[in-house]
Amino acid sequence: MMDTRRDRIRLLLVDDEKPFTDVVSKRLSKRGMDVTAVYSGTEAVQAIRKQDFDVAVLDLKMEDMDGIEVLSIFKKAYPEMAVIMLTGHGSERAAQQGLATGAFDYLTKPCDLEDLVEKIEAACR
Repeated sequence: MMDTRRDRIRLLLVDDEKPFTDVVSKRLSKRGMDVTAVYSGTEAVQAIRKQDFDVAVLDLKMEDMDGIEVLSIFKKAYPEMAVIMLTGHGSERAAQQGLATGAFDYLTKPCDLEDLVEKIEAACR
């Protein structure tokens, strides 16, 4: 018998916009993903120290820590974990910097849930 929990994508969702994060977390959980939602870069770093994730969705603009800074920590500690960045307000330069730092891909906020699901699934392949 297969353990279906093991086949679920373990996702870390990092965004300091709590309402956005909560809605996206619920919607991705309904798609069969194990979602851990955190609301700051500091919480994200603590979360990856406690648990393994397949992929992280990371907002680039947060109050406590810059998303690129968080991405750098992720990539040093867990180089195999895919990271998808969320950028807002036409921050293409930040997105390019993120890709250079090792992000798998990025989406511009607000993003379509289907696009996000596709990128998450592609990152796990």
